[in-house]
Amino acid sequence: MNTTQSSSQRDFVVLAVRTPQKDTEGQGSPSVSRGAGNSLEYLDVEWVTEHARQVSRMLPGGMSVIGVFLVTPPELSKEAQNTLRRLIFAVDKHISKGRLWSLTEEDVTEKVTLHICSKTRKVVCRTYDVRDPKSSAKPADWKYQSGVCTSWPLLTCSVGLNLVFPVLEMHVLPQDMEKCMKEGLQTWAKQIEDGLCLINGDAMPGEVELLGGQKKNAKAVQQTFRAQILIPMAEPQSERRLTATVKVCSGSLTLKGMVQCRAYLHSNKPRAKHATEVIKRDVINTVSSRVEMFLEDLLMEGEDKGSVGVQQVLPRRVFAPVPGMSLCVCDYMFPDECVSDVSDRLKEMLDWETPEDSIDTSQEAVPEAPTIDLKNTVVQKNLKAKSTLDARPKTPSEDPTEAHKSHKTYYAGVAMAAAIALLATGTSLIYLSD
Repeated sequence: MNTTQSSSQRDFVVLAVRTPQKDTEGQGSPSVSRGAGNSLEYLDVEWVTEHARQVSRMLPGGMSVIGVFLVTPPELSKEAQNTLRRLIFAVDKHISKGRLWSLTEEDVTEKVTLHICSKTRKVVCRTYDVRDPKSSAKPADWKYQSGVCTSWPLLTCSVGLNLVFPVLEMHVLPQDMEKCMKEGLQTWAKQIEDGLCLINGDAMPGEVELLGGQKKNAKAVQQTFRAQILIPMAEPQSERRLTATVKVCSGSLTLKGMVQCRAYLHSNKPRAKHATEVIKRDVINTVSSRVEMFLEDLLMEGEDKGSVGVQQVLPRRVFAPVPGMSLCVCDYMFPDECVSDVSDRLKEMLDWETPEDSIDTSQEAVPEAPTIDLKNTVVQKNLKAKSTLDARPKTPSEDPTEAHKSHKTYYAGVAMAAAIALLATGTSLIYLSD
């Protein structure tokens, strides 16, 4: 889920987010990672990777989880590097396995690891090519800057949905519904990728600079562009190959409604092709994330639901400002939730306080919020299905039977970034907490 700046060799890291600590019955608030003595052996990789996946859902287009960091005492510095390598490959695998858009030749797959010594504050930054399991570490510079993202252009886009997924049998298990919907979403995602993107009503050539003509000494202000995605029409019937397959279906699922999308452009000379890419990916990601939440909810509830005319309301996308920046992240608010739930989740996931009145819930109006209609379809109980995931964007609960190996605390976390490049030679507005 990374965006690229092909002419640059810099990543802009806008936030380093500490992974939430685990809570167990009767034992305070131990860290997400615990060691037996002076060791990182018991660091919970699954916990860190799930946190990274939840954070990635909260990022708009043009931003991604670019890497992981560890804060440890000096005696664990060598072990920390091995742990970071293991974490970065696990995080990338977990985040990308449900991705519906395709990587391009310009996408760079270098991911960043950062180790900070809790005593000396020494920083060691390295990158790994996650495409190569045998990839060796490459050194990278870590520099602090300020005000880098204040003038990043913002793209906005509204997309209407009316997708129909045929269901072969009336009674389906949650995993059958998941297969049905994901196959349909893959076809739709390809249509979005192939669609024509208009920016402020114009079809711009890919190499055109969005900010062309702007004076170099002009005061840096954030500009907003409106994008519109046009899906290509199907080929005329006379030109189609006669390879269609007829299937008898007993019911259908219909995903409909309006979704609001946002993307940021990190380059000081953003081009139309980059803008088109990041906003399309945000469209695909936000729809895919909500369908995943719907399916996870089905697995956890374990109840029969659905019949003729039943409608399931999907969570609405809401936006919240990043403190001290001109950027916003997003969250997904379920019908039975309120703004305080979103504020609590932002605190848990991103480790900052968000005033409730700063959370924008107006972008997706309730009447137009995305829904799933089930026709002649019943989702049956699946007693064998067991999900460890929470459809609401929260980290899973720790197994209360697991004993703590030590009282020592080592911090782990993920880094949000606005660009992937060959080397991380520039960073912006880093927040680290130990």
